[in-house]
Amino acid sequence: MSDLAWVARQFAARRAGHTLPQGLYTDPRAFEFDMTAIYGQSWLMAGFECELPKPGSYLSLMVGKWPVLITRDRQGEVRAFHNSCRHRGSVLCQPGHGAAARLVCPYHRWTYDLNGSLLAAGRMPDGFDKGEHGLKPVGIECVVGAVFVCLAETPPPIADFAEKFAAYAAPHNFKDAKLAASAVLVDYANWKLVMENARECYHCATGHPELSTTFPVGMSKHFDAGEDARNAAFVARMDRNGLAQTPVEGDWWQLARFALNEGCVSISGDGQHLSKKLMCDIDGGDLGSMRWAIDPHVFAHAAADHTFMFSAMPVGPCETHVFSKWLVHKDAVEGVDYHLDQLTDLWTRTNGQDKWLAENNQLGVNSPGYTPGPYSQDAEMLAQRFTDWYCDKAGAYIAAHVD
Repeated sequence: MSDLAWVARQFAARRAGHTLPQGLYTDPRAFEFDMTAIYGQSWLMAGFECELPKPGSYLSLMVGKWPVLITRDRQGEVRAFHNSCRHRGSVLCQPGHGAAARLVCPYHRWTYDLNGSLLAAGRMPDGFDKGEHGLKPVGIECVVGAVFVCLAETPPPIADFAEKFAAYAAPHNFKDAKLAASAVLVDYANWKLVMENARECYHCATGHPELSTTFPVGMSKHFDAGEDARNAAFVARMDRNGLAQTPVEGDWWQLARFALNEGCVSISGDGQHLSKKLMCDIDGGDLGSMRWAIDPHVFAHAAADHTFMFSAMPVGPCETHVFSKWLVHKDAVEGVDYHLDQLTDLWTRTNGQDKWLAENNQLGVNSPGYTPGPYSQDAEMLAQRFTDWYCDKAGAYIAAHVD
């Protein structure tokens, strides 16, 4: 049986409204399929334009096992490339942030402009055409300061998402932000278990006591807070301020703005702002949280004072790297307007708690006694939405590639 046929049988066995068959969480064949059919065919959020503050800045990242390089060229345009030298394939820039006038391969010193064109290739024969050996581009879209990439030869449509995202995110001024902190956490669990956990708050009241102080963990379905008077007042206030708040979604994304717990103006340990210099100062910075989620790998929250982004990248069948980023206003001064330990504390705690939950989930899924279980139709609708999307995306890929 071919690997693709095996994968197709796994999806055919999936029961509606239930978690996935065991093999899709554990088997190397499923991991390879996920890299090609899911991460290789989806729009992924790489980060923010503020991570490339000037011409010559670059951001190098791994999309699973694939290196990607994002640059800001001399004209200020943000570009994306496969981070693979056109000589013998070496990685040009190691993962992380940096700045360079040119991109120089550390192996044989082939040299590229920031726009990807090959400038120099020593000891090559007469007639060698540098124009045919530029870096291979990756699909990229920048939307109000956020950066999205897609490795597919023909990326899926993004215009509808870009329009809706701009309406929600523009007031948070990502282009006037700076990256205050970043972190990576290794979860020894399949990326889908990490993301299912990230898509529901059924576990939050007991699993995240610190987060529950400010985050309304009792909301159901698509961040539905019900018809209580406080929520109605929040909706009316956001409407008066011209801030989009009604939950909207597409095939692979969701957007919403919702009220935090009573007396809270930010997702923080005490519910108060973590930075005195606000990213959005409308209504004194009492704006709840603007939350967006992108399948397969991201959720993020933008409050008035800071923005937090979570990104899950698969590394192996039972290993996922969780990347976190925190933004504050570009003029906020560390140690004066904000303190790094306070800024990062809540989500660092939460991610650590989720790491244990996902790894414990993986251990149980590995059991010969594992049987896919039903999702709560009240508390886990977004987790089910995620796995439904995954199955639909996979099904479309299989249909297009089956012999």
